[in-house]
Amino acid sequence: MLSKKILILGGSGFLGNALYKELYNYYDTYATYNSARRAFESNQKFFKYDMQEDDVVQLLEKINPQYIISAIRGNFAAQIQAHQHIVEYLKKKDDCKLYFISSANVFDAYSKYPSYENDKTLSESVYGRLKIKIENMLLRLPKKKMAILRVPMVFGNGSPRIKQIKQAIWANEPLEVFPNLVMNVTNDDKLTQQIHYLINRNKTGVFHLGSNDLVHHEDFISEVVDRIGHFNPIYKRIYTTNDERYLAVLPKDNILPKNLQFSSQDIIDHHISG
Repeated sequence: MLSKKILILGGSGFLGNALYKELYNYYDTYATYNSARRAFESNQKFFKYDMQEDDVVQLLEKINPQYIISAIRGNFAAQIQAHQHIVEYLKKKDDCKLYFISSANVFDAYSKYPSYENDKTLSESVYGRLKIKIENMLLRLPKKKMAILRVPMVFGNGSPRIKQIKQAIWANEPLEVFPNLVMNVTNDDKLTQQIHYLINRNKTGVFHLGSNDLVHHEDFISEVVDRIGHFNPIYKRIYTTNDERYLAVLPKDNILPKNLQFSSQDIIDHHISG
């Protein structure tokens, strides 16, 4: 019998769907979709959910999950309202917790060094501020009720970033690179394995889920391009500052087992092909 019951909000998106594929053989896993793809409509484990029209609480009461994974994207105001409702639901449910997929962008105002789990968040971007607002809601809950999973740039074969790179190469359009940006990275395979481990071990708190090393954006992208094929793309170098700027989330307090740690080179070596 599949023990834990999981609901993935945003199960038709890139990360949400990767999570569903990783978890459904091990747990009683459900997901939401908000796209017109037939595959989701015919899957009994997928529920249509429109953040701007539907009340998430009705869905939660219907499924009664022990774990809610929020991988939802879309209208910012609707995201905030949905998470407010989830938080209220969590307060009433003893055996339910939320795993929220956040972003390195919660630190994008701190550009002089990498960020660790207990560092104060501050963002200059609208996206980063959205993630902070939701994180702050969760941080008011008891720690056992939530996990905040901060994620750096996500690559991987089916990822939107790799698709954009390939489209630009094939259309002979310039590829934007940021020579001064120092980052860490992940992909869908590594990230879903890490989240699977956290659920399996019932872990809560704040986790930084990315490569354990740092890499310059331009170097990483040019190596990705080399893996895709023999191309000579036009690089458009964008300098937002004269100094090195960090957008990296590294673990210090919540370190995962060795077999779940990886380098930026691993992301290039194993998961990017033409």
